[in-house]
Amino acid sequence: MTPHPARGHASAHEAREVAESAREKRWKQRSFVRSLFSGRFRVDWVHPHPLPDPGEQFRGIHFLRELEEFARNHIDGDAVDRDAWVPEEVLDGLRALGAFGIKIPREYGGLGLSQITYNRALEIVASRCISTAAFLSAHQSIGVPQPLAYFGTEAQKRAYLPRLAAGALSAFALTEPEAGSDPANMSTTATPTADGGAYILNGEKLWCTNGPRAELLVVMARTPARAGVKGKRPISAFIVDKAWPGVEVVHTSRFMGLKGLSNGVLRFTNVRVPRENLLWGEGLGLKLALITLNTGRLSLPALCAAAGKSALHMCRRWCGDRVQWGAPVGRHDAVAQMLGRMAANAFAMEAVMELSSVMADAGTFDIRIEAAMAKLWNSETAWALADDAVQMRSGRGYETADSLRARGEEMPAPVERLLRDVRINRIFEGSSEIMRLFIAREAVDQHLKLAGALVDPRAPTGERLAALVRAGLHYAWWYPTRWVGWSRWPRFSEFGRLAGHMRFIDRSSRKLARSLFYCMVRFGAGLEKRQAVLGRIVDIGSELFAMTAVSVRVDMLAAKNPGDSSPEDLADLFCRQARRRIKAHFGALFSNDDVAAYDVAARAMEGTYGWLEEGVVTMADLEAMEKAEASASHGPSAAKQAWEAAVAAR
Repeated sequence: MTPHPARGHASAHEAREVAESAREKRWKQRSFVRSLFSGRFRVDWVHPHPLPDPGEQFRGIHFLRELEEFARNHIDGDAVDRDAWVPEEVLDGLRALGAFGIKIPREYGGLGLSQITYNRALEIVASRCISTAAFLSAHQSIGVPQPLAYFGTEAQKRAYLPRLAAGALSAFALTEPEAGSDPANMSTTATPTADGGAYILNGEKLWCTNGPRAELLVVMARTPARAGVKGKRPISAFIVDKAWPGVEVVHTSRFMGLKGLSNGVLRFTNVRVPRENLLWGEGLGLKLALITLNTGRLSLPALCAAAGKSALHMCRRWCGDRVQWGAPVGRHDAVAQMLGRMAANAFAMEAVMELSSVMADAGTFDIRIEAAMAKLWNSETAWALADDAVQMRSGRGYETADSLRARGEEMPAPVERLLRDVRINRIFEGSSEIMRLFIAREAVDQHLKLAGALVDPRAPTGERLAALVRAGLHYAWWYPTRWVGWSRWPRFSEFGRLAGHMRFIDRSSRKLARSLFYCMVRFGAGLEKRQAVLGRIVDIGSELFAMTAVSVRVDMLAAKNPGDSSPEDLADLFCRQARRRIKAHFGALFSNDDVAAYDVAARAMEGTYGWLEEGVVTMADLEAMEKAEASASHGPSAAKQAWEAAVAAR
């Protein structure tokens, strides 16, 4: 059997159908952010701040101390960046500590620790080297252990979890050259054998983190549509051993940051996968991936929080020691504003990471929106923070740590490496743009269940009329209640100095619900294409979630350290600045330049502004030169014709 050829691109309708079929449509547990979008600020669900299990934390502290000592003495981020390689002895040291089985249950050879302990472990390793932390994250957050724990049979768990806990690296193979955030374009196939005892896997996977050095993989592939299998274009998940015949690494990718990352292209040619290695069931692969990512995304907020704390340490020391114009640079207002914002945002990233992690551990929340929101908000904030860090340290921020060290600088801080390393987090495990669309889809879900037929041009007349009656009855009650509520003194007085911010969240939650309703009424079926508007809705919700996280964390810290007002100082500044951002987002919902920008983008793609590219050597020029050189072997006239044709095509 030969590999299947790549198929054409799926239509917009097909892509939407595939995504919707995999989406979890039921909400079996509560969701704090979903309630926030509906105009109900359920602070009682997260206040007092949920606490980890004391017994688990006792075991976790011992592990974290050993891990911190190992990281301090054996992980060198600058060397990894320089050599573009995480040494095997570092991975072996992490294996010996059990770091590749942090969340794997003890009965299968793992440490059996919580999400919050796992994230704290990632912070420790990432503070020394984010590339090394990526090995742990890709292995345990989206690699084989997580989906296997969720959906594997007992036989599968006993066969693979002990091996994974011992440090057999794993990876998640979903993305393809033509299938990134849109899995409808997936071309990798798994065809059942005639006897039904196995599948024959063919295809190619791109950007498979850990892939080149992994032993085990979860591979997503298209299986045949047939009776009893959900979906017209079913996608299934398989556990694949990289040692099997037909599995090969065809390319190792290199990136602007995370130089030590093991990432590349894997090819599967007639790979025989035993039927018992099918995870969950045929046609359930994409749903498996989405559910896995709901928790798996929580690792990235931890990596971002570590970056924030590391940057703060490097910058506040610099701002205090570096003297210019007669004063430490941190005393100059322009720099002080950046440093103050950095401290407040570093505190907020930690708060968002901790709250979303303990919510996952509690087992009483549906965290699909919270996890996506934590990933989105922390990754966006970490990038802005890293940019400020380079700016504050100026030329020394742009110079590599190796260069600084070589010329005798006392604090050779790896700030430029931090900037390069954190950039990928806005793309990893769902780009910021896709995260906003994912969150927005969940935010409007309650409205679509009631009035979806009204904005669906394909809905029959009967369904539209029924939806009209149903929606009219619901919104006659719902809409007035989104205006009613007491968000003034003395409500939330228990939060002290932060009480005013909590009242703002309460008021803004109701305004957010009304605004989402206005968007549905105004744009109707076209709302899904107004992605900039939906992005602002999501960003408002994200800021409100972050404000909640910092406020409840302050209360928790105050109980541990009475009299220490420093967390409250950070939370107050963060909330002040978040409120300004929220007001700006509200103001731009219906008064913006979105249509003008979209029209310019459309004309740019058509080549209308091609004249703007004149005066530089473009990729088109280089391609034209290569074509002319290739034609030179056919004579001067052929080369001239090729060059003229290429230039004319510009």
